[in-house]
Amino acid sequence: MEELFVIQEFFLNNLSNKKRYLLKHIDWKDRLIGIKGARGSGKTTLMFQYMKFELPESAEYLYASLDELYFLENTLVAFTKEFVLRGGTHLFLDEVHKYPNWSRELKLIYDQFPNLKIVFTSSSILEIYKGESDLSRRAVIYDLKELSFREYILFEKGHDLPKIELKDLLINHKKIAIDLKPYLEKPIRYFEDYLKQGAYPYYLENPKSYINKLNQTINLILEVDLNAVENIPYAESLKIKKLLIAIAQVVPFTPNITKLSERLGMSRNFLINAIKLLNRAELVIELYKPNTGIGAFTKPEKLYLNNPNLVYALGKENAKTGTLGETFFANQMKHLHEIHLAEKGDFIIDKTYTFEIGGKGKTSKQIQNIKNSFVVRDDMEVGSLNVIPLYLFGFLY
Repeated sequence: MEELFVIQEFFLNNLSNKKRYLLKHIDWKDRLIGIKGARGSGKTTLMFQYMKFELPESAEYLYASLDELYFLENTLVAFTKEFVLRGGTHLFLDEVHKYPNWSRELKLIYDQFPNLKIVFTSSSILEIYKGESDLSRRAVIYDLKELSFREYILFEKGHDLPKIELKDLLINHKKIAIDLKPYLEKPIRYFEDYLKQGAYPYYLENPKSYINKLNQTINLILEVDLNAVENIPYAESLKIKKLLIAIAQVVPFTPNITKLSERLGMSRNFLINAIKLLNRAELVIELYKPNTGIGAFTKPEKLYLNNPNLVYALGKENAKTGTLGETFFANQMKHLHEIHLAEKGDFIIDKTYTFEIGGKGKTSKQIQNIKNSFVVRDDMEVGSLNVIPLYLFGFLY
């Protein structure tokens, strides 16, 4: 256990003070908190930021990653008992999906140590409430998204700008854009940089090698995380990788399941399940029309890569303005709002607002006479009427 305190101190001493959005939105009073998110999205950093900046001085806390060699010889329950006997009050557990009996032992810990507060992280692939023990009445789960454009500006320029609610943005977008001017002299330039390398906080380590590292992260998700969570063997993970590359070559992708299964040598059920795994892994976004029933074997009507950085990493020839704009918009809405494909236009949000995404030549012709409809343009700094600059949707969180 002493080694774990040493690791903890190293992390705390090398911690960024640029805080992620979710830090303010989690109710840390809950006894069992789960943070899910894509590999590289900053879950570990978020936990350490809470320890360093938010915990009271009286707290006795410990961080442990459950893929440490320590847990090959020690159970989580025994480890926790020793920590509590030493006076521990807050336990932070990373990568719970790497620990075989995570849900059963978390339930035991929750029930046996009522004065202990536990925060844990997991891969976005993990379906927390489908573990072997019922955590639905115990754990409160949060999704950590990739960096928003607002957070990217904080990291790049140090401006901690306020987040904007969607309804306020739709009504007051012109005033909001003008108010941002003193902080963003050239928002389009910063926005273009963000689309290339602003989704994951580790871009700060070395922007020049970021795309290579992003590709390595994708491989780890497919080869390590899928196996840890779903017991998918290496050979099948390679098939899923082939599927991801096929999607990346034609995004936005309208899947023809029969042709795709023949091309990739997969059964229909395997293919649909693979798409859903890629969606849970935050590598793709699967979208449906509002009236489509979504079942276990329902194919999505359109697929996007999960964020524009992935377009640059996996489908370089598809890194076109239109594709990037639609991908960015869908990504910013995911987990925050209900998003569907629109009958007319590109997307419908919360079954209320219709959006058409485009560039300089984009007009409102396709969404004429549709109530609550908006054109979203990627080439403008300040909009007017129902025409809104795309970059402003990066301030939703």
